[in-house]
Amino acid sequence: MQDGSSGPGRTWLLRLVIAFSFAQGAVSMARPAVSYRALALGADERAVGVIAGVYALLPLFAAVPLGRRTDHGRCAPLLPVGVVLIAAGCALSGAADSLAAMAAWSGVMGLGHLCFVIGAQSIVARQSAPADQDRNFGHFTIGASLGQLVGPIAAGFLISEQDGAMARTSALALIVAAAVSAVAFTSLWRIEHRAAAGTRKETGAKVPVHRILRTRGVPAGIFISLAVLSATDILTAYLPVVGEHRGIAPATIGLLLSLRAAATIACRLVMTPMIRLIGRTALLVTTCLVGGLLCAGIALPVPVWGLAVMLAVLGFCLGVGQPLSMTTVVQAAPADARSTALALRLTGNRLGQVAAPASAGLVAGVAGAAAPFLMLGGLLVAAAGLGLRGGLRGVRTQSTPDTPAEKPVSKDPARH
Repeated sequence: MQDGSSGPGRTWLLRLVIAFSFAQGAVSMARPAVSYRALALGADERAVGVIAGVYALLPLFAAVPLGRRTDHGRCAPLLPVGVVLIAAGCALSGAADSLAAMAAWSGVMGLGHLCFVIGAQSIVARQSAPADQDRNFGHFTIGASLGQLVGPIAAGFLISEQDGAMARTSALALIVAAAVSAVAFTSLWRIEHRAAAGTRKETGAKVPVHRILRTRGVPAGIFISLAVLSATDILTAYLPVVGEHRGIAPATIGLLLSLRAAATIACRLVMTPMIRLIGRTALLVTTCLVGGLLCAGIALPVPVWGLAVMLAVLGFCLGVGQPLSMTTVVQAAPADARSTALALRLTGNRLGQVAAPASAGLVAGVAGAAAPFLMLGGLLVAAAGLGLRGGLRGVRTQSTPDTPAEKPVSKDPARH
């Protein structure tokens, strides 16, 4: 894997992808396991939605301060902190014997994931030349997709509904997820180049948040990222609930979630030629629109093979939003506030992860377990509409301009 960087440690991106694969794999294994354990402890659809929302609650308040710190400091220390918090959240969720305790430790897991992602995204932004950012962010998010591919399969393999064993086996899956997270430590050496770490600003006023949010391209990038991540998150949390209602075994649900993740990996491997062919804006709008229609289609009583086809195409569509929204936000934001802009994007993600599951729980309680997917479909269609109205046009990039009239912008690669 080429990283697009010069200087020492040219394997930094590969090692970052490996570490992210294990960290995300642990989270992707833990999220459905938390849902199954909550169901075993007597939770209904509303309670599952609340627990899924608490996962994002602490990160909602911590993202911007962490981004501010990273703009004026090193990124790498956030990675081991994130791994420790993820492992602790997984293990303690497995040991919890009440829904309140599960919700609390789910929040710790979410905070750990946020720390890891802010640090990792900031490293990619700083150490990638502008022309390489689409590709490097695409490669970076392959780590997330690999984790999302393996994690649900492992959870489905370990969790059993037979003879009332769901509480015990879901706890085992959470303990194993904690161990998987700890493996990420093996790749967290010399990730951040000294030159990139040394380019931080020691003095200077902080760029106000409202100025960042008013920069063209940033709000659209944040909203699209929110919509795509909400879709991925509720798929992970609520497909087990749909499976329970339709009589689909946990192992099959795990395979379906992993099929979605495999399609996302395939998308990111071919994303650069797709951008060259149709442009960033057209690609984002099209995939959000098709993804919205497919999300709504999950609410239909389709057979398992039909659900598999829908999730494969949906996974391909959802693979576009995260890496391209990262590039859009980084290149649109002021030069000395890019980590803060990425943190605002993650704040939007976490806001979606708080509001979407809570709303999904209310909708599911009133209209049935499949109803949240109709809500997600509407959210993705709204994201497509925002991009179509021009929220992403005019954002200049060196690598993939939307129109020939856009000129490259010269930026110091070390500041990315």
